[in-house]
Amino acid sequence: MAEITASAVKSLREKTGAGMMECKNALTETGGNEEQAIELLRKRGLASAKKKEGRIAAEGAVGSYIHMGGKVGVLVEVNCETDFVARGEEFLQLVKDIAMHIAAAEPRFVTREEVPADALDKEREIARAQAKNDPKNANKPDMVIDKIVEGRLNKFYEEAVLLDQPFVKDPAKTVGDLVTEKTAKTGERISIRRFSRYKMGEGIEKRSDDFGEEVAALAGNQ
Repeated sequence: MAEITASAVKSLREKTGAGMMECKNALTETGGNEEQAIELLRKRGLASAKKKEGRIAAEGAVGSYIHMGGKVGVLVEVNCETDFVARGEEFLQLVKDIAMHIAAAEPRFVTREEVPADALDKEREIARAQAKNDPKNANKPDMVIDKIVEGRLNKFYEEAVLLDQPFVKDPAKTVGDLVTEKTAKTGERISIRRFSRYKMGEGIEKRSDDFGEEVAALAGNQ
């Protein structure tokens, strides 16, 4: 059996972010073959994605997506734990897919925790007013109205929060589900840190001059 050196364990740990003992055991089981050890650690990560949520994800990539001939553009930062995963084709494809999703779905926040309290209170107030003004809810107790309000808040999250939105390429799962799947598959914690979405002309007051009057004015000056 090949001798497992400390430098080999260190190298594998740097490339995968796995623990020292996990790396040593993987190398032992694969006879010191680093590539096979990496594959083994990834497979074992399938059962422990949730355990990785507390680990620091300081590597990653900033991805971009331009749509509609330059009319919509997105920048998104997606983090992982190691440069090894950050340079991988699967991770880079994930970043691209998330950027494309943001361009299409127009989220306003990454997580529910980012939604300002006043914005959430306003949505709750609107949802309650709508529920009470609906004739179908006449004479229903407050407890039922509260459930209706919470249901409408969940709908708000699905529309405004990136991780809660159905993934555009597979609406059966949310973007959050997609990130969890990739965390499990890579064996590292993956998180979406931030994004910016740009739409051509957004926020600019467009001219409202009457085209006919403009043409007449130009003709009169000739």
